[in-house]
Amino acid sequence: MGNCAAPQYKNNGANYLNWPATAKIIHLDGRMQEFKQPTKAKRILFENPNCFICSSESMFIGSQVPPLPEDEELQVGQIYFLMPLSKLQATLTLQELC
Repeated sequence: MGNCAAPQYKNNGANYLNWPATAKIIHLDGRMQEFKQPTKAKRILFENPNCFICSSESMFIGSQVPPLPEDEELQVGQIYFLMPLSKLQATLTLQELC
């Protein structure tokens, strides 16, 4: 039996595949949303009014999580999290980060 759909990735000759790069948003319920095209944070925030977006690279235990500015574009290859507004001034714990 053959495949009836072409894959969305290609083998670059190495031992791994090149998957299409996307910006990823992890929602409060654990659902992941991917964006292949440039997308501003305000688009996501409009759909999730009681949340803010933070970059996974700015999340450190014992620190406050800085919100992503609304006019900033999500960067391909990055992972972002939707966080409830109640966590905006809170210090990030190990349990929350896990």
